Amino acid sequence: MNKSIDSVLVLGLGKVGHLVALLLHETGFKVAAADLNPAAPFPFPVQALDVANAVDLAAALKGRDAVLSCLPYHFNLGVARVAAECGVHYFDLTEDVRTTREIKQLSRTAPVVMAPQCGLAPGFIAIVGASLAAKFDRLRSIKLRVGALPKHPTGLLGYAFNWSPEGVVNEYLNDCEVIEDGVRKWVSPLEWLEKLVIYGLQLEAFTTSGGLGTMCETYDGLVENLDYKSIRYPGHAALMNFFLHELLMREDRANAGRILVNAKPPVSEDVVYIHASVEGWIAGNLSREEFVKVYSPVMIAGEKRRTIAWTTAASICAVVEMVRSGILPAQGFIKQEAIGLDAFLATHNGRLYAGKGHGGHLG
Repeated sequence: MNKSIDSVLVLGLGKVGHLVALLLHETGFKVAAADLNPAAPFPFPVQALDVANAVDLAAALKGRDAVLSCLPYHFNLGVARVAAECGVHYFDLTEDVRTTREIKQLSRTAPVVMAPQCGLAPGFIAIVGASLAAKFDRLRSIKLRVGALPKHPTGLLGYAFNWSPEGVVNEYLNDCEVIEDGVRKWVSPLEWLEKLVIYGLQLEAFTTSGGLGTMCETYDGLVENLDYKSIRYPGHAALMNFFLHELLMREDRANAGRILVNAKPPVSEDVVYIHASVEGWIAGNLSREEFVKVYSPVMIAGEKRRTIAWTTAASICAVVEMVRSGILPAQGFIKQEAIGLDAFLATHNGRLYAGKGHGGHLG
């Protein structure tokens, strides 16, 4: 099947889902959206939908070319199964490794695209890492670092839950896949603490789950060391280890998320740090290439949008554009690292990442 994309259904109208639908609407797609309890007015059709009801979901997908899940990760596999049965292209933002593995298995018989992990990390960071790695004849290391943080942090934790608390706790507690000294393995999260300095600002980074997507599979046997870490303000890792492990909050993930959001609610002024570096040999010489950016809120459709929202939304929308234009295949599983950076940045939505400013800032 070589099914093009014109009409799309966006599931979940939270901060990111709302913006995904709006960006696709502005890009010229025929957009409809669904949420369990849609509230705000939208410039496209919206319906109330319980995605756990497969019959109702299949009915909502009728006449659609693609579905984009902006839901909590535990809904995604069910949505992907219904999409495959209905012959509808599937895209999501999941960071959950097990969910992605199941969707990849599903893609082997699906007549359409199955493209999970289309956000910031996993997602854009893998596109950047692969772009840097392609410059080398032989690879020594690929190190990918991303942080979504308050621009003006307060308190010892130095954090604000602008992203899903469920997703953050998941990343802090699930094991992390890496390649270390040529061996593909799993390591604990909140470990391998390191110092980073980006444009003069000292930060820290540590292992978290899911950020690499499928890169360990892709680069197995091709690189000596590959890992992903989350960037935070100094001291964050020690406090989260205390909260999750010494206080045993790891045994109650849902309540851990509620406590953290109550203590550190979302902020409007946020920032996204990206630090990707690759080392290896070019023409026999050991070299290092880097991609370091600091992104800030931008104006979209007359409103100032949080950085974590637009970086995530723009990424998935750019991938949808690339499938529609034929740059990416119209069937099978799409790995983020298989997406060309230049082609991504040339899309209507990917261009948001290409903005220039002092120290790499947008906005």
